[in-house]
Amino acid sequence: MNYIVAVLLGGLAALLANRGVAIFNDGLRPIVPEFLEGRMDRKSLAATSFALSFGLVVGFGIPFSLTTHIILIHSILLGTDIIGTSFSYDKKGAVLSTIAGGLYGLLITLGLKIVVELFAKLPVNFLPSLGKVGSPIIVAFAAFPALVVAYQYGIKKGATTFGLTIVVRQIIQKYGTFMFDGSKVVLNPDGMALLVAMVIMIAFAMREKAAAGSPGSNAMLLNIFAARVERIKKNILGLALMGGIISAAISLHLVAGDPISLNLLADGKTSEAGLAALARAIGFVPLVATTAIATGVYAPAGMTFVFAIGIFLRNPFVAFIGGAAAICIEIYALGAIAKFLDKFPGVKGCGDQIRTAMSRVLEVALIVGGMIAADAMAPGLGYLFVAGVYILNKTAKKPLVDMAVGPVAAIFFGILLNIFSVLGLYGA
Repeated sequence: MNYIVAVLLGGLAALLANRGVAIFNDGLRPIVPEFLEGRMDRKSLAATSFALSFGLVVGFGIPFSLTTHIILIHSILLGTDIIGTSFSYDKKGAVLSTIAGGLYGLLITLGLKIVVELFAKLPVNFLPSLGKVGSPIIVAFAAFPALVVAYQYGIKKGATTFGLTIVVRQIIQKYGTFMFDGSKVVLNPDGMALLVAMVIMIAFAMREKAAAGSPGSNAMLLNIFAARVERIKKNILGLALMGGIISAAISLHLVAGDPISLNLLADGKTSEAGLAALARAIGFVPLVATTAIATGVYAPAGMTFVFAIGIFLRNPFVAFIGGAAAICIEIYALGAIAKFLDKFPGVKGCGDQIRTAMSRVLEVALIVGGMIAADAMAPGLGYLFVAGVYILNKTAKKPLVDMAVGPVAAIFFGILLNIFSVLGLYGA
């Protein structure tokens, strides 16, 4: 039964990634709308997905999975992100990505050691370092509301928003871990900072009164927020199935959602593992909810409550129903949030700025991430290579979009280091 669930898990996750419905990597999720809305081509999206996820698969997901008989879910869902975004955005691509995703889920279940051994045979195993490309994204993403405020209301108000975002993140970082009813609760500082920044952005917008009789303010908001939530709701069946399968897989102890619950489950501490997963989910609510509303792309595991449900409901069929129901509740809650935001008339003025601000923040985060990853592979030379590629790309007749330069440069740098190693120009 485990193999069947692994195939279903990998196949459906890859299909949802191919259609831009659900992406597991928090850093990749905000980038997908750039492809869906025609500002990024498929090859750039696939390269970015590979750069953001593959290093984490090999450097994070698989090593944790090898420590126990349970697979850390990152090993599967980060891989299906890559598979789904690598195939074309048509019916043929959907079918092929589903098949490839199912096979990948099965292969990961059958033998993780083979994968690690293959990459370990490279002269320079750059994949663990490549995972650092995405490290600045989630942190930097919380800055986009401040940029929206600066675009719309001036630098002083933008700087005020940014300053409060920094303070909130630091407070949560310092005091966001506490005990509740005997369980340890850890709030995600980046998610809370993003939530507070968006609230401040809306608060500034509320002070701007709409002109009497001006048409279309709510329609504009609907395009920005509610339309994206509506896109998620249209795919609720696939997302609910995904949530159900993940909960079923958890109940079978096939996968775990994080290293803490993975090790607790492996030690037979089911209740402790469930509480740990539940506490983690509470901390993820602001991050997943706000990015979903802003991007229209959901996470396969939603707000991660499906992990706790799978642990507490040990029957896989009951867990499937519970996980699917949890995803449905989450998605309908998103709609309520969007309608709530739709009532603020002044937010119309921010509408055009939101997409621009998100793109600017991602461009900076990805070029910085590319430099960090390349520098981790070869200190000094990595910075030079990525900076040089970024500058030269500006002079190309058909340049890559700025957002793709950092990840693509980091990949080519890893390949270059392997060539250097063969030629005796790198390494001992």
